[in-house]
Amino acid sequence: MAHIQQINVSSGGVPKVPVADAYVTREGLRGDRQAKRGIHGGIFRAVSLFSADSIGFLAAQGHPIAPGTTGENLTVAGLDWSKLGPGTILDCGPEVRLKITSYALPCKTIAGSFDDGDFSRMHHRKHPGHSRLYAEVLIEGTITQGDAVAIAAD
Repeated sequence: MAHIQQINVSSGGVPKVPVADAYVTREGLRGDRQAKRGIHGGIFRAVSLFSADSIGFLAAQGHPIAPGTTGENLTVAGLDWSKLGPGTILDCGPEVRLKITSYALPCKTIAGSFDDGDFSRMHHRKHPGHSRLYAEVLIEGTITQGDAVAIAAD
């Protein structure tokens, strides 16, 4: 079953560090902020998500990547990332509903997560299914590590 493997926050920048739970508002996770609000954040980029399976794949290739090192708020395990894209609606735990709005373009800030510094390994056009995603919050609420994540039926 797909689930939230890790919830990550920071006072700005990367890495984001794990927390057991968080309240998700229309502006993002309480206790989290982005270093460059003009590029990240806002209601259409309130939550950043990344695949735990993609992290595992990249780590197995020797990259020093781990949950939170690329700035995602939610590290999600067990979900077929290739089926997600703008417009997809996700239910996270019993309360929160997110709508994927865009792919998160990688930048040099996350270069340390790659042995050769090649952060383009997370670009959705170059490596489909291995990109972070941005989402807007449709329904606010609390999420907890281990909560189920599902593509909404409607």
